[in-house]
Amino acid sequence: MDDTRPGPVSNLPEYTVSEISGSVKRTLETTFGRIRVRGEITELKRYPSGHIYFSLKDETSKLSGIVWKNAVPRLGMKPENGVEVIATGRISAYGERSSYQLIVERMDYAGAGALLARIEMLRVRLAAEGLFDSARKLPLPVLPRVIGVVSSERGAVIQDILTTIARRFPRDILLWPVPVQGEGAAERIAAAIAGFEHVVPRPDVLIVARGGGSLEDLMAFNEEIVIRAVAACTIPLISAVGHETDTTLIDFVSDRRAPTPTAAAEMAVPARADLVADLLQKGSRLVGALNRRVQERRLALSRGWVWRCRTCWTAAAPR
Repeated sequence: MDDTRPGPVSNLPEYTVSEISGSVKRTLETTFGRIRVRGEITELKRYPSGHIYFSLKDETSKLSGIVWKNAVPRLGMKPENGVEVIATGRISAYGERSSYQLIVERMDYAGAGALLARIEMLRVRLAAEGLFDSARKLPLPVLPRVIGVVSSERGAVIQDILTTIARRFPRDILLWPVPVQGEGAAERIAAAIAGFEHVVPRPDVLIVARGGGSLEDLMAFNEEIVIRAVAACTIPLISAVGHETDTTLIDFVSDRRAPTPTAAAEMAVPARADLVADLLQKGSRLVGALNRRVQERRLALSRGWVWRCRTCWTAAAPR
C-alpha cells in the first residue's frame, strides 16, 4: 500500500545556489571593504596577460590574491615568493566557483625584517654568480677628463659633488638625472648607468649617489636590475648611497664605495694643490739628484778618471 501522506513541513527558508552566492559576495564585500592583509607571498605566477596571481599565507591559513594588469605599475614593489608583505585591496567573491580572493591595489614590505630578508636572499644569489668578486673591480683613473653622475638633479647631493670637484680639480661633469626612490626608480637608475656607455664624450668614471634615508627609501639601490647594470658597466663606478652607516647591494658590486657623495667626489679627482706640491717636491729631488751626479763627474775627472762607458769607470793609463 502506497504512503501518500505529505512529508514533514520545514520552516527553513529555501534558496537557490545563485542567491547564496550573491548573498555571500555582498556580505564579504560589504563587511570588509578596503582592507590591509599581512602575509607571506607564495605560489606567485605572472601571466602573459599581465595579471599576477598569488597567495598570502601565515602559520595556519592561505588567501588567494590577484593583481590586475592595470594595477601592476602602481603596486609599489615587485612581488616575490617568500617575501612578507602588507597587501592593500578589497575582498571579492567568485560565485561560479564558490571562492573568494583579495584584489590587490598596493603592496608594502612588512617592516624592516621583511626587507632585510629579501635583500639577503638576493645578495646570496648574486654573490654565488660572482658579481661581487674583487677580480671584477676596475681601477679608478688618476685624473679623469669627464665625470658622469647618476643622481637627482635637486637636493644637496649633486651640489656637494659639484662643489667638491670644482674645489679639488675642476673637471667636466655630466649629470643623468633620475628619481632615487619610489616606483620606477630602479629601472631609471639602471638605464642611466647603461646609457653612459654610449654618451659622447664618454665619462672616465661614474658616481651613483643619493642622500640618506630609511631602508625603504634606499631600496632602489638593492634591486637586481641596478646591481646587474653596475656589474655590466665598463666604466669605473663609485657608489655613494645613503650615510656612512648605510649599506646597499650596489656597494658590493661597485668598483669603489664612498661613505658620502662628498667622499665620492674626493675619490674621483685628486686635489690640484696636492698634485702641484708633489710635482714641486719631485722636481726639487730631480734637480738635487742631477746636481749630485754632476759633482761626482767633476770630482772623478779632477782625480784623473775618464768616462769609458755609461755603467763603469776605469783609471786612465799613465803617460
